[in-house]
Amino acid sequence: MPIAVDIDVMLARRKMSVGELADRVGITPANLAVLKNGRAKAVRFATLAALCEVLKCQPGDLLRWEADDTAGG
Repeated sequence: MPIAVDIDVMLARRKMSVGELADRVGITPANLAVLKNGRAKAVRFATLAALCEVLKCQPGDLLRWEADDTAGG
């Protein structure tokens, strides 16, 4: 997946645990881990907005596009 998730970077900058973020956003720690580890297939805008509100950041601080170098061409 060419979308990289940098939630762990923002957690470190805010000195916040995954559990605390999950509680404040209103999702389970397991679902947050799926998102944080890049295994999510989708994210709701409401969840993204809540993450940004709690972490005091922009969506681009959490998500970025990386070129897929595995495609030969």
